Amino acid sequence: QVQLVESGGGLVQAGGSLRLSCAASGRTFSTLVMGWFRQAPGKEREFVSGIVRTGTSSYYADSVKGRFTISRDNAKNTMYLQMNSLKPEDTAIYYCAAGGEVYSVTYARQYDFWGQGTQVTVSS
Repeated sequence: QVQLVESGGGLVQAGGSLRLSCAASGRTFSTLVMGWFRQAPGKEREFVSGIVRTGTSSYYADSVKGRFTISRDNAKNTMYLQMNSLKPEDTAIYYCAAGGEVYSVTYARQYDFWGQGTQVTVSS
């Protein structure tokens, strides 16, 4: 089993920045493909960003490309999401996800483990 704990969410004004963290335990972190998803009220959960085991490749939803940056520190068992130029439409609960065998980082069903989520609210 893998335990994932997100932190760093909060309330920020439009144009501001936040940095989310996801701390993992229970399994060697470097064996996990990691991702960020979000779910806004009344909407389905959607892919935000994903990163491969080594951190050498990353992927983004078009809606966040150029504004968000995903990274990981395998020595610290932690993944990050730096969010800049935040918009009100970024308001959602952000979830950290991990998977051992993930062939497409954009598909939530391919992830085995999920965090409890952290709320991000962007005011206009």
